[in-house]
Amino acid sequence: MSMNNSLTVEASKTGLRRNIFAGAIGVLVHWFDWAVYAYLATTISHVFFPEQSETAALLSVFAVFAVAFFVRPLGSLIFGHLGDTLGRKKTLSLVIIMMAAGTLMLGLIPSHETIGIWAPVLLIVARVIQGIAAGGEFGSAAAFLAEYSPPKKRGFGCSWIEFGSVLGFLLASVTVAGLHMLFDDETIANGAWRIPFLLTVPLAAVGLYIRLKIEDTPEYQALQDMDTVPAAPIREVFKYNKTQFFQTIGVEIFMNCTFYVVLVYLITYQESMIGMSAGQAATLSTIASLTAVAIIPLAGIASDKIGRKPVLITAGVLLVALAWPLFTYMNQGTPMAGFISTFGLASILSLILGTHAATVAELFPTRTRQSGLSIAYSIAGAFFAGTLPYINTWLISVTGNHMIPAYTLMVVGGIGLITLFTMPETAGRNLLHESDLAAAKNQTPEFHRMKEGV
Repeated sequence: MSMNNSLTVEASKTGLRRNIFAGAIGVLVHWFDWAVYAYLATTISHVFFPEQSETAALLSVFAVFAVAFFVRPLGSLIFGHLGDTLGRKKTLSLVIIMMAAGTLMLGLIPSHETIGIWAPVLLIVARVIQGIAAGGEFGSAAAFLAEYSPPKKRGFGCSWIEFGSVLGFLLASVTVAGLHMLFDDETIANGAWRIPFLLTVPLAAVGLYIRLKIEDTPEYQALQDMDTVPAAPIREVFKYNKTQFFQTIGVEIFMNCTFYVVLVYLITYQESMIGMSAGQAATLSTIASLTAVAIIPLAGIASDKIGRKPVLITAGVLLVALAWPLFTYMNQGTPMAGFISTFGLASILSLILGTHAATVAELFPTRTRQSGLSIAYSIAGAFFAGTLPYINTWLISVTGNHMIPAYTLMVVGGIGLITLFTMPETAGRNLLHESDLAAAKNQTPEFHRMKEGV
């Protein structure tokens, strides 16, 4: 297939739906696994760290949560390189297998009462496996969906990544709420907490089956046809795409930190700091997820109509302006205060979720897209978002100030706005950049040195 034909290939509607589903299902599985751990943090702390005080045990659980983020960069290096050198399809399949294996292991680990210190050790091992897989998930899915979506609907197409992630959170919160309805706290602590983790196996099997049936993207096939698949994409990122790389880190700090405060940490905050019951907090988490599921595709459509930057800037301004009032209202502790504040935070988050993936995917050329996205995303998660639950819990315990999460969101909103003002508008941009075509025309000497291993 010629380069021109590659550029004009449009998948059938059935094929496009299948590809969108293939990208979203893996993200759904990934975030279902991730969210269940966060939602069951209090229970897990008693199972694996029973000898510590309640606060110390919770901090230990969140520390293990953060460990998985710190190994994300390793996963991003591995899967980013594989995606840009071997194709998007292979990494999509490998990532979902690895994530499922780590989660299954977590669900089968005996308690501290049974095997002692080996219980938390194995918990860390399972989270490391999950973290390495997570390092490759976003870059693989974002590159795949961006390259398969029509240019005028790329924001909408890429929004399904985060639709899948929030749907994973929604399924997790519904599952945890169901556990609390079906079992008492003692039964959950004695083993029922494992059920959600074991549900990963059939979910992952479905995701893997679908991902094995897809083809690689038209843009990646164009690189293959031109014989310009990069030999060292990570080197190219740091030589030619440094600006795009740091812009992506800024956008992903904006997204990830907001995501983890609103959809991960908030349920623990509402239980531990405000005094809500586990069932009430899980219900509010479900409301947050439902809100996001409804708004995310609309945000993607809006970014196709008016541009990526206007949508993201609106979210940044709202986050800076409303984080403090919403947390102040939430701390009143009434059902109405919980509902309105959770709905408001989830709505702001949804604007970011529906737009960020297309935005950062359009920044990079096809040659380095998966590597650049994967590494930048994992750095933002590892050094910023992954530590937020721990930092917020620690700062509140030290200062006694329950408004700490609001202040962190205001800072995150500021980072997002500063980053966005340095970026061009990317909506509708051709995903085969000049550097992709220059390599084909033998106009990039560095490309040949890399290909020859010099």
